[in-house]
Amino acid sequence: MNSSEAPAWPQRRPGKPTSALGRRDWLEAGQKLLRTSGVDGLKLRALAASLHISTGSFYHHFSDFDAYLVALARYYSGAQLSTYLGIVRREARTPHERVLRASRLAHEVALPALMVAMRAWARRDARVAPEVAALERGLTDFLIQCFVDLGFTADQAEVRAFIMLSAASSEVHRPGLAAKGLLAPAIMDLVCAGAPSLRS
Repeated sequence: MNSSEAPAWPQRRPGKPTSALGRRDWLEAGQKLLRTSGVDGLKLRALAASLHISTGSFYHHFSDFDAYLVALARYYSGAQLSTYLGIVRREARTPHERVLRASRLAHEVALPALMVAMRAWARRDARVAPEVAALERGLTDFLIQCFVDLGFTADQAEVRAFIMLSAASSEVHRPGLAAKGLLAPAIMDLVCAGAPSLRS
């Protein structure tokens, strides 16, 4: 992609002055644009418009748009992943609770849509592929450990982690249960069924 193009996402928080916007605001704005418009929607003007500020403000945080794209990809697999896993570890005590909280959090932050968009971007930009792989590896390792702690063997845990991530980031049309909020709980029931630590 060339430096004339850029991402856009989260709208400015109500009441938050333009001067208070930081790098993270720009990065999250890019992710929102990725979710809604895909990689072709990554435009600097659209990004600035979503934050209700001028494009000139962009250069207070990034040297150019190319540098922004690199930062956006790294944020996905770095600070953002660490934040998500930190929330789950802090709010869930048992391995079963961690699996459930991870699933709910993914829905809350629209992670599945972002994962699909990031994969599409990675197919077009070699710089992004390692970051996508890093996030998926980080999530997989986290889930595997949860399932091992639930009493599954390493192989059984790996299969369950794969099922969870595949379902979350699938581009296949989702069944009607998803709209009813029943798909994620059904998947959780499947991957946790028979866990030795949950047997009475």
